[in-house]
Amino acid sequence: MSITIKDVAKYANVAPSTVSRVIADSPRISEETKKRVREAMKELGYHPNLIARSLASKSTSVLGLVMPESADVIFQNPFFSNVLQGLSESAHEKMYALQMTTGKTEDEILQEVEHMVQGGRVDGIVLLTSRVEDKLMNYLFKSKFPFVVIGKPFKNAEQITHVDNDNFRAAKEATKYLIKLKHEKIGFIGGSLNLVVTIDRLLGYEKALRDAGIELKDQYVVHEEFLQQGGSEAVAELLKLDEPPTALVVADDVMALGVMKRLDEFGVSVPEEISIVSFNNVIFAEMAKPPLTSVDINIFILGYQAAKNLILNIENPKEPVKRIIIPHELVIRSSCVENNEG
Repeated sequence: MSITIKDVAKYANVAPSTVSRVIADSPRISEETKKRVREAMKELGYHPNLIARSLASKSTSVLGLVMPESADVIFQNPFFSNVLQGLSESAHEKMYALQMTTGKTEDEILQEVEHMVQGGRVDGIVLLTSRVEDKLMNYLFKSKFPFVVIGKPFKNAEQITHVDNDNFRAAKEATKYLIKLKHEKIGFIGGSLNLVVTIDRLLGYEKALRDAGIELKDQYVVHEEFLQQGGSEAVAELLKLDEPPTALVVADDVMALGVMKRLDEFGVSVPEEISIVSFNNVIFAEMAKPPLTSVDINIFILGYQAAKNLILNIENPKEPVKRIIIPHELVIRSSCVENNEG
């Protein structure tokens, strides 16, 4: 015989309506009562009928996640698995499920998002990146559909809730660290210039050089995909220069692995000949040889806060627009040394 709300109510010594409110996480119920009811649900093995709940509330209790690339590309970069962990934990706390969508082109992804929205399949959407020309964001903004962006919107930032790092400041600090180690020939390997995060990190790198009176050299800046192959191709281009950089700011740890692999193939040692600072501080940054100095951007928290604030907006349409900046930290390891040139 299946366990019902009435059984839980009797076990917890509360009214059935109280159990329903606890399931909906109503603010009208005290934390003490919520704890007692949830313990009763656990002990009795009661699982709420989310389909019935959705029909009653005219909501799906589902968040849509828009992955920016095709699945084979996404899962080459641990950023996405880490951010998904944060999103999943935050959604689970409020009893929301996640539905992921992707596609090979931006138009394919947009079509899937339109189906999500118009078909009433999700209550809100999380965008995992922000682009300069962003059809998805424009569509959601004009549709007035609840959504949150991980990253800084290029347009209408004051009217869109977003969770981000101060990428300008983070890149500036990473570059200043290399300057402090007496490097002046500092290269920058970034992702696509259609990604706002790339632009912010590039501007931070350039500002640090200008502040130090170091000449900006266009040939020291290369943009490729956020993949090992991208990092490998970028550094191969830099090594062809008459005066290659003695240090690199690399916009992603996965790219940095590609950089280090290609340098090893060319017999260029890290950090003795080229120092490297990278971004994201994913698990293999510490396991690399040598371990990578990397900017920890707290990826899990980016995801957690994105889901949390989207749910707040779904449950209270009058929730104010927020700009949430997640702190970063430069984690210093062995991939950088003082420059001894000259």
